[in-house]
Amino acid sequence: MIDFEKFELENGLRVIVHKDETTEVVAMNLLYDVGARDEEAERTGFAHLFEHLMFGGSVNIADYDEPLEMAGGDNNAFTTNDITNYYLTIPLNNIETGFWLESDRMLSLVFSEKSLEVQRQVVIEEYKQRYLNQPYGDDWLLLRPMAYKEHPYKWPTIGEDIRHIEDATMDEVKSFFNKFYCPNNAILCVAGNVDLDQIKALSEKWFGPIPRGNEYVRSLTKEPDQTESRSMEVKRDVPVDAFYKVYHMCERINDDFYSTDLMSDILSGGRSSRFHIELLKKKTLFSEVDAYITADSDTGLFVVTARLHKGGDMKEAEKVIDEELARMTNEFVTDQELHRVKNKMESMLVFQEINLLNKAMNLCSHELMWGADNINGEVEKYLNVTKESISKVAKEIFRQENSSTLYYYAN
Repeated sequence: MIDFEKFELENGLRVIVHKDETTEVVAMNLLYDVGARDEEAERTGFAHLFEHLMFGGSVNIADYDEPLEMAGGDNNAFTTNDITNYYLTIPLNNIETGFWLESDRMLSLVFSEKSLEVQRQVVIEEYKQRYLNQPYGDDWLLLRPMAYKEHPYKWPTIGEDIRHIEDATMDEVKSFFNKFYCPNNAILCVAGNVDLDQIKALSEKWFGPIPRGNEYVRSLTKEPDQTESRSMEVKRDVPVDAFYKVYHMCERINDDFYSTDLMSDILSGGRSSRFHIELLKKKTLFSEVDAYITADSDTGLFVVTARLHKGGDMKEAEKVIDEELARMTNEFVTDQELHRVKNKMESMLVFQEINLLNKAMNLCSHELMWGADNINGEVEKYLNVTKESISKVAKEIFRQENSSTLYYYAN
């Protein structure tokens, strides 16, 4: 059970306060409701670019990291297709430094040509290292546009084409910032040995004067139902062949999400999973097999990946994987399997509550999707999953016409 209180400033910033008397460290998490799905098709990668730009200097603070480090703090950030998230931890007695830093870059970045050029090169280099110069690095550059034809999930957070970042102008960058990085498009959580009145006062002092931005109404193109299977073959300079198969599944806020999540664990969650026992221990085709879900805000993907042993037959590998997925649709999972994954999920969710920063992040993400109150009902939703509900989602998801397959061959 995570106790918290929340309030909203006049400019629309939502603030969540979680009191934890056991620590002298404060975690601050600032979630902006903007991800790669909110970009223009001709200018992708901007949300990820801003993950870097936000550390390049704000209107009154030339360097974000130096004062935070001097105050004993640490920080980082990440971008997804749905959100951009910034977080820091800092000693309690230096908490105001965190408010000062985060509020100043929400107020305005420095927007210098030097900063833009530096971060542009960082992103371009990251694109080359992670997606072009790494074995199997371009898998999602191939999978996303195959699975999504209309919805902006068809490009990754790094962007659809790195030239969009190479060609980005200062005016375009400023426009993106003004549209999304405003108090009414953000959620702040402060967790630690703090009081509600203290956080209200600091929030009013540092974030209160920041003007409210224009309301952003998200209107994304809905991905149409997939009616025929898709596939692609590529050859790359990689050690062994790899196999990828993705299926469309429900969005994160859908009640079916919990059954789908547990189904992925039954297939691939540890040494007792079906994939490990049936495909790794009993067969010699694979060096690894995995199943997981993307857990996106809009309709996401159920992902199956495999690496074959050298000389393994790709079509045989697909056949035995398809057989395991068909077994999931044709037979109920066992009581033992369902009990195992429920226990594992419950333990994981409870364990997450030990970490202060995890609590701050999760409170923000739950506030965005449902309202923070939902965080205390997650365990129950997983425990309420039945064999019948898993069978239902398996039949809906594991249809051949709902699949996109990437055959990734080694040269």
